[in-house]
Amino acid sequence: MKGRWAAGIPPRNFTWVLRDQLALSERPGGFAATHRRVRRQEEIIWLKVQGFDRVVSLLESPHNLSAYDEGGMRSSHLPLPGTGDVREDLRRLYEQLDGWMAAGERVLLHRDEMGDRVVGAAAGFLLWSGRLPGGPQAIAVIERLVGKQLGPAGRDVVAQAEQIRGTVP
Repeated sequence: MKGRWAAGIPPRNFTWVLRDQLALSERPGGFAATHRRVRRQEEIIWLKVQGFDRVVSLLESPHNLSAYDEGGMRSSHLPLPGTGDVREDLRRLYEQLDGWMAAGERVLLHRDEMGDRVVGAAAGFLLWSGRLPGGPQAIAVIERLVGKQLGPAGRDVVAQAEQIRGTVP
């Protein structure tokens, strides 16, 4: 590969939550009918060139996991259901994120699209990890970072994260 394509292309809606540690995007390659294998490969190349160590999928299905392995990237599947009580799922996710980041890993977190669940999960992590003091601050910060308002589903995730925040190791 030569030229600018050798460095790949960034995933859509790529956003740093914690610079050089934790980022969000839509699923590499896109989702549903817009998913393209070539685009996915280009985005995985970009992630590798940028120094990402791990891709964490919050999808309920295991889509793309084998593509990350084939592209030489570590991946983890920590499903975050689209509705309901996700406190135990969040606790598991946050403990893993905390460990990976403490070990110096650069992590990308995604769902199919940059929707409320993945954005709310990131805001909840800022709260759970003690980086922000409360839910309103976590919501305000994440809204500023992603450039859109967090809807009811995302706010619900933040509220559930706030309920488990006392469990930081």
